[in-house]
Amino acid sequence: MAGSWPPEGLVGDSSAVRITLGMFGPEQYRCPASDVFKARGLRARERPAWKPEALESFTNGPFMAAADEIERTADEPPPSEPRRRRPRPLHDGVRQWTAHALRMYREAFPDDPGLLPVHKPWIYRHCGPEPDGSGAVEYRITAWGRYFESPDGRLRELRLPVNRLRERTDAERAVAAFVAAEGTPDPRVEEVRVVQFALSDGRTQRVFEGTRLEAVVAHRLHGAPAVRALLDGREYRPGSACASCAIAPACPTLRRAGGLLGVSDRSRPRRTWSSTTGRSHRSCPARGYLRGLRLPVDDKQERGAAAERGRAIHAFLAERHGRRPYTPCQAGVPEDWVPEGYQLTDEERRLGARLLRHHAEVCPLRIAGPEAEVGIEPKLAFDDTAADLVVLAEPDLLYRDLEGAWVWRETKTSGNDRACRDPLASYPQLALAVRIIGTGALQDGQAGGRVELELLQPGGVDLRTLDPFDSRTRAAAEAALREQVTGWHSEDLFQAVPGPDCAGCEVARWCSARQPRQTTTEASA
Repeated sequence: MAGSWPPEGLVGDSSAVRITLGMFGPEQYRCPASDVFKARGLRARERPAWKPEALESFTNGPFMAAADEIERTADEPPPSEPRRRRPRPLHDGVRQWTAHALRMYREAFPDDPGLLPVHKPWIYRHCGPEPDGSGAVEYRITAWGRYFESPDGRLRELRLPVNRLRERTDAERAVAAFVAAEGTPDPRVEEVRVVQFALSDGRTQRVFEGTRLEAVVAHRLHGAPAVRALLDGREYRPGSACASCAIAPACPTLRRAGGLLGVSDRSRPRRTWSSTTGRSHRSCPARGYLRGLRLPVDDKQERGAAAERGRAIHAFLAERHGRRPYTPCQAGVPEDWVPEGYQLTDEERRLGARLLRHHAEVCPLRIAGPEAEVGIEPKLAFDDTAADLVVLAEPDLLYRDLEGAWVWRETKTSGNDRACRDPLASYPQLALAVRIIGTGALQDGQAGGRVELELLQPGGVDLRTLDPFDSRTRAAAEAALREQVTGWHSEDLFQAVPGPDCAGCEVARWCSARQPRQTTTEASA
């Protein structure tokens, strides 16, 4: 918790608490404090006007709208939505994704006369006391999905769309089942079924199936405690959610860093930016855009042999560096060093062990001390108020040296011994690191610190140090950032630029402009 609770500068009507199933989803995309304020209808008193994107930014919204039209009977009038905003154009990739998602949905759920679509969402309502006893409040719980019921109303089925199937927590299962059972009460309901379906491949998975009473009992055991825990949450978790958070201007933990990226223009839509964003956009604007929407990627491209080895090494080091008390890595690497969940060939496994032995020579914990302040892949977020951008960064390691200065360590792996002549050009995230350390964004303006690049190669380790306070280094970093940010910041349509990179693009399947892959014969002709 930071400062007073709730923070100063919030307004809104908290007479109703609105809870959605999504608030119990994966933690990496959520901020507990933001969920609480959103549920209670609170927002910052002073916040900039909404600046919409030119393109539709709700990835699965077009799919839901199209499914509504398909499932609406010919004699059924469309829902009355006098305030519905005019739909924005769809990016080509979203159009391709939506068409694919509809095909998968219809294959997963063929027409079933035993189930009829329900076009009004089920909403559970309950009037109860405030947790502190200060008064009464109406609680509303909803679940975003597709609603169906049997003609006699005895069975309800809630379908939850996801890009890919994932394991649901007990709280998610209970809350979803409870909404299906008790939302918009109907005394006829006897059976409840909750199914999640993957828009990427059409697979389905039962989340809950049971009687109405069993759904209520599950909620008492797992759902209600999760709701209480959510509303009691006071943890701020700055990250990607800050871009759309209504209390961001008043958030006490989101670091303000005006001018961090070197762009002064608040007229553009509020977005998030990271070095990955800049790298993908430079490769192809459509590629970066579709990755930002979190569309499913091609695992064969995303998890190639070298990339998988690099991720495995990072996971191994993160686990080793996280042990307390902090102990420097040793050259002895076990033969079965590969962490669970990573698939490496014998050759890549042996190469990885060799690289890890080189890391032991320059392990930063050698100079950090056993009780030093160490952040292992910390998720950092900064509000660049000059550009109205939320800047995201995730150093491999962030630690304080013996003099108390911050050190930002990036570790990279390579299967060859080619020299790295220009680190800022080869690894764009270093430019951002230089700016963050050099501007004192980590220390409220205090000076001091450095950036390190650890390049692990078969022949040894190359450790480079970048001084964020050296004028030439700062100028080079600022120029590199401007090159990464400026074009993307002014972009509206994110059109594809077909070319040789299409062959290795992990989101090419959603791009109608992609360049067809050449066969071996064509490439050698």
